[in-house]
Amino acid sequence: MNCFQLSYQYSWTTRKKRTLKPFMSKGSSPSSSSDSRKRKLSRAEDSDDSAVKRNAKRRRKICKVEEYYEDDDCILSDWVQRNTAKRIDKRNEEVEVMVKIESGDDCTIGKWFSDVSSKRKDKRQVEVDEDEEWEEEVTLCSKIKATSSRSRTRSLSANSPENVTDVISPCRSRSPASNVSDSIQKNDCTSSRKQSGPICHQCLKGERITLLICSECEKTMFCLQCIRKWYPNLSEDDVVEKCPLCRQNCNCSKCLHLNGLIETSKRELAKSERRHHLQYLITLMLPFLNKLSIFQKLEIEFEATVQGKLPSEVEITAAISYTDERVYCDHCATSIVDLHRSCPKCSYELCLKCCQEIREGSLSERPEMKFHYVDRGHRYMHGLDAAEPSLSSTFEDEEANPSDAKWSLGENGSITCAPEKLGGCGERMLELRRILPLTWMSDLKHKAETFLSSYNISPRMLNCRCSSLETELTRKSASRTTSSDNYLFCPESLGVLKEEELLHFQEHWAKGEPVIVRNALDNTPGLSWEPMVMWRALCENVNSTSSSEMSQVKAIDCLANCEVEINTRQFFEGYSKGRTYENFWPEMLKLKDWPPSDKFEDLLPRHCDEFISALPFQEYSDPRTGILNIATKLPEGFIKPDLGPKTYIAYGIPDELGRGDSVTKLHCDMSDAVNILTHTAEVTLSQEQISSVKALKQKHKLQNKVDKQSTEDCNEKEEEEEELNMPEISSNENEETGSALWDIFRREDVPKLEEYLRKHCKEFRHTYCSPVTKVYHPIHDQSCYLTLEHKRKLKAEYGIEPWTFVQKLGEAVFIPAGCPHQVRNLKSCTKVAVDFVSPENIHECLRLTEEFRQLPKNHKAREDKLEINKMVIYAIEQALKELETLSSENQPLLQ
Repeated sequence: MNCFQLSYQYSWTTRKKRTLKPFMSKGSSPSSSSDSRKRKLSRAEDSDDSAVKRNAKRRRKICKVEEYYEDDDCILSDWVQRNTAKRIDKRNEEVEVMVKIESGDDCTIGKWFSDVSSKRKDKRQVEVDEDEEWEEEVTLCSKIKATSSRSRTRSLSANSPENVTDVISPCRSRSPASNVSDSIQKNDCTSSRKQSGPICHQCLKGERITLLICSECEKTMFCLQCIRKWYPNLSEDDVVEKCPLCRQNCNCSKCLHLNGLIETSKRELAKSERRHHLQYLITLMLPFLNKLSIFQKLEIEFEATVQGKLPSEVEITAAISYTDERVYCDHCATSIVDLHRSCPKCSYELCLKCCQEIREGSLSERPEMKFHYVDRGHRYMHGLDAAEPSLSSTFEDEEANPSDAKWSLGENGSITCAPEKLGGCGERMLELRRILPLTWMSDLKHKAETFLSSYNISPRMLNCRCSSLETELTRKSASRTTSSDNYLFCPESLGVLKEEELLHFQEHWAKGEPVIVRNALDNTPGLSWEPMVMWRALCENVNSTSSSEMSQVKAIDCLANCEVEINTRQFFEGYSKGRTYENFWPEMLKLKDWPPSDKFEDLLPRHCDEFISALPFQEYSDPRTGILNIATKLPEGFIKPDLGPKTYIAYGIPDELGRGDSVTKLHCDMSDAVNILTHTAEVTLSQEQISSVKALKQKHKLQNKVDKQSTEDCNEKEEEEEELNMPEISSNENEETGSALWDIFRREDVPKLEEYLRKHCKEFRHTYCSPVTKVYHPIHDQSCYLTLEHKRKLKAEYGIEPWTFVQKLGEAVFIPAGCPHQVRNLKSCTKVAVDFVSPENIHECLRLTEEFRQLPKNHKAREDKLEINKMVIYAIEQALKELETLSSENQPLLQ
């Protein structure tokens, strides 16, 4: 027994390993002979097969001993006894085989030798493969350590762990230690089993992987696999110098679901700046409060006539209303803020604007749209079949059959409830109701006027003329010969934090000009916006039922303009590699508002904070605390409009297809917006695809001619195409570094733009690639995208052109309210946008609200989701409260 024990102890203490220095966990004792720990087995010592086999066998024995030492009651002699028993059984088995050999059973003998030889060969091959794989990893780690050029601010002690660590299971530790005593080895193994071993912060694995230790925090580790997969922009040296956790851009499951780690506000405003901004806000909003107050005063005068009283004697009943609900007009769907008329019988509610139109006889019934497109199949959409224009779409003209329902209007200006066909009872007279306290609005108006009259507030303007000059802060976006606004203000993101840059922005913004801010993402920690990272975070932040639903997404097929369901992973693979139809025509898909904007902050909190921290001119754009963002002034408890952030993920290619492009069609937002391009992926078409696309484009042109059903129209079109080469128009489609092509029209060009679209609407294709036969509103229908050919034709016929520019990765585009715009992706793009309401553009928000209320009842753009009048009232109230707070701190109101 002692002989066996001594023999095994000798093999145990003289073993050699081939790894780097191991991770030193808490409680473990480093060997006194640190130099011997760094020695490696040369390849000459381990070149022969017998050495490989012998070392592997010794490692297996050591593992068994260490497993037994986990039990305190177990001693080495117990292990020797059990091992001896196994050897005796094995020897007996060999004796039985020799008996068979002597008996002459050649078949059995041959089979036995063959099985043994095969097992030994397979076992040896596995061991050799393991050693070769391990040697390869060791070589890589040594290379990383040898070529590292990082600078360390503090030196590590001799006993501290190295930055590159090889980790395997504790019972099979490949420690390079040699001449280690039995007791030390036993304690090390037991300690590593009782405590959790070193693991990767990202994947939480520590089994047979190579870990890099951060020299900044000296504790966080990332494995090579996670670095290459989830942090492609960081090298191994970068991670060793400062890990993603220290850089605050870690995208592991835990970190992605934390919020408050990023400081979203980039600049702390001084009290003098806050006072000026609040005064500026009240100055611009007060005229709209006056208009609303006058409008309500006129309605009170009508009510006084109905009741036969003086306006001051009219009593207005308070309507039952709650802060967590929206009140809309039952006829035009416009938000009701305060005074309105209501039926005491059926609770039909009518806004003051509709009351005015009834008295003037200009009220429209706003019938529902009865227009839809017919699916003619894929062959038609790809230009392979020509269809009758009358069969490709169906439209019933509701204006030809107007309803005979009429409103009843009294001689004294009283209004009866709407007829039954229009949703009312048609019996009772509508009564005047209020939502706010009786004198609340007039008191607020008086308070604001008193404040402004007490102080001489002059706007701070720079009077720049960079819109007509090419400088480092501008970008040419148009070629208009009759105006001086061909250049857009395009500052660097690091410069927008200065107060003078905000004044520069305000001057261009007040003129209704878009603004482009370069390198907006440079101000952030650098969290990954790769779609798969967002999807992983999203799936891990919902319950199991919702997570299974995340495996499928509803995307929009740009060719058919219809919603399709696709596997999420397949969608994102197409984002980076591209997708095609069977005829090699590029398949363009897009996800709009994913995840839903009302849940964006809850489901992706880190990404939401990252986006807000990247926003330039946060006085306007910050959706939480922007001092000049009117949307942030609504009191707590009120239902706030869904202004984002919203994510848009879509495919894209450089060439304009003309049909089925990855586009956001021409439209006009009710509020201001800022859009940041956070991620791109370039998809390259093969030569086979390019040839197929060219052939299909020719078929599309032939189909367009047949659908027009007029040879004369085609001849006119050909003549016009020859003339289109004459007008110069800005086109930045071929810019290599760009990813999204923007066209933004000026507000003053909107009437001519609408006229052009009404005239040429049948040249555009919408759902199922069917021609557009009619538009209710040429812009708000969102059924047209102006190709390069249409933009040239627009300039030739009407003399107008948009600002055209290419958005690059990390750029933020500010779009003023009331400016129609469209976008086409030149690459696969991930964009994040947020809406805001600036005091300079309130008049445009109100104009668009009026346009939307005139649309048919079932039009998608009709609902007043912004509630701009409510925002104005509460923004003035909130601004006055903040000014009172500042003055109570013994601060002068003006500096």
